[in-house]
Amino acid sequence: MSCKPKLVKFGLLATLYISQFLPIAFFFQALPVFLRQQGVSLEAIGLTNLVALPWMLKFLWSPLVDRYGWTKWGHYKSWILAMQSLLAVTLSVCAMLNVQANFSLLLVCLLLVCLWAATQDIATDALAIGFLDESDRGIGNGIQNAGGYLGFILGGGGMLILLNRWGWKASLLMLAALMLLALIPVVPHKERIIPAKTDHPSFKALVNFCRRPGMCLWLLILVLYPLGDSMANAMFKPLLVDIGLSLEEIGWLLGVVSAGIGILGALAAGFLINPLGRKRSLIVFGVMQTIAVTAYILPTVGVTNLPALYLVGISSALSHSMANTALFTVMMDESNLETAGTDYTLQTAAYIIGHMGISAFSGLIAGAVGYAGLFVICTGICLLSVLIISRFFYESRIATTNV
Repeated sequence: MSCKPKLVKFGLLATLYISQFLPIAFFFQALPVFLRQQGVSLEAIGLTNLVALPWMLKFLWSPLVDRYGWTKWGHYKSWILAMQSLLAVTLSVCAMLNVQANFSLLLVCLLLVCLWAATQDIATDALAIGFLDESDRGIGNGIQNAGGYLGFILGGGGMLILLNRWGWKASLLMLAALMLLALIPVVPHKERIIPAKTDHPSFKALVNFCRRPGMCLWLLILVLYPLGDSMANAMFKPLLVDIGLSLEEIGWLLGVVSAGIGILGALAAGFLINPLGRKRSLIVFGVMQTIAVTAYILPTVGVTNLPALYLVGISSALSHSMANTALFTVMMDESNLETAGTDYTLQTAAYIIGHMGISAFSGLIAGAVGYAGLFVICTGICLLSVLIISRFFYESRIATTNV
């Protein structure tokens, strides 16, 4: 593949993941801070993550996305155009709501946002697997994660700043407009179609994937690897509010500076994965993640000056982005072209169970044992995931190159 087509495809990949993470970042980064300022309990804030249920269950309809699509526009591209348009409409509806008076309706809209974004993610991942060569997957996943972090900067930190200055309605309408603008580079893309092996959605592909050697262990790793970091990160936001930081200070710390470092980490990991190999990358970046999660304990023992808080946020974003890039690269390796949406989505579902599902109970744990106790537990989970990878990755016989 020549340089220019690669740049075009990498640019499209970045645009897709930026737009996908814009609304997710707003609701899962900015909204928890806003709710905490309104006096909402840690338990309630943690449980709002359960509206991410579509992300955990999207593997159930991924065979439908693999099979059905409007060929005239491009199989997966037609799904992307439809879902992103629905995202813009739903965000516009959210803009008209009074957050305090219509909180239940807001949660319903958030559930729909997650449903549209999750379905778009199935199509986006399948599209990426189709046009990324195996040697480009490290860099491609680095760009994917960098795009996701840029989406978090705009949708998380950027929207927190706008929310503080413009208010709810104007901020949400701006977000909806950005979703529509992000469709511009998608429309001219010429999609490469991989013919399906069956004329009907093959839900059997889900079972076949799990029957492959080592796949059950790999799915367990996908749950554990992000779990400790996600639980700690979910409670770091309300901890910053309790410390006394303003909306704008938290927006700059987590949504701009830390996320900016995350972009650099994702890109760096993309270039390091091939020389390090898949297994070594997961272990090295997993150790970095364990150290970063341990650093969350610092604010709980009185180290609350801004430089220290920035160090904690930056180290977390750096290690998280590098670990995710390695993880997503192996996930692509394990996806067949004919069932790319199904294979990758099943793995993503396992990842989301750890990232959003189980971590939804982080507030309950923090309420029971305190912030410090939670962060100690999270450190142990991170360490456990690294030990499992280092001891059992070879035995799992995952069929990747450069293991």
